[in-house]
Amino acid sequence: MPKLLQIDASPRGDYSISRKLSAAFAESWKQAHADGTVVHRDLTKTHLTFVDMAWIIGAFSAPDKLTEEHKQALKLSDELVAELLATDHIVIGTPMYNFSIPANLKAWIDHIVRAGKTFQYGAHGPEGLVKGKKATVIIASGGDYAPGTPFAPYNKESEYLKTVFGFIGITDVEILLAGGTNDVTQGKKDEKSFLAPLTEEAKKLAHA
Repeated sequence: MPKLLQIDASPRGDYSISRKLSAAFAESWKQAHADGTVVHRDLTKTHLTFVDMAWIIGAFSAPDKLTEEHKQALKLSDELVAELLATDHIVIGTPMYNFSIPANLKAWIDHIVRAGKTFQYGAHGPEGLVKGKKATVIIASGGDYAPGTPFAPYNKESEYLKTVFGFIGITDVEILLAGGTNDVTQGKKDEKSFLAPLTEEAKKLAHA
């Protein structure tokens, strides 16, 4: 049974462009996978802890050496890693903050990039252990950072996410840029007409 992991990072709720597009993707994915299930992880409602010393020691210690403190520090990470490993396709709806990812998405990444769990080092260097999965990333930004535009070089988010996913073994990554949301916020563009072509693109990616 195929499974989609839908991750949303925006704090804007019903006003979020990235959430609307990730929802459209998930709905289209369900239509294409009648027997599939969708797991929704809202990062604004997940108590995301940051990596600390107990987490680090626990992550690099043998299971029989873990103290209760280490286990508690890794509890959320274990849950998020298991969630990731159990899915076939990941869709992430996220804003762009200061040319990169928001803090909650970075915290999620720090929890799921785990030595021995999602990657390992061997004789030939690092090897991703999360293989055979797809990822679709939908990035909403106030400005337009699409390739060929003057501000394209400022988009550090797309390449970073591709690098992180590739490191853990997910190399089939599609990026959908929803740039120019400031025009919607400022009333210069109608949200419905702004979303229409992006929604169609998200639906196509869901069926790919």
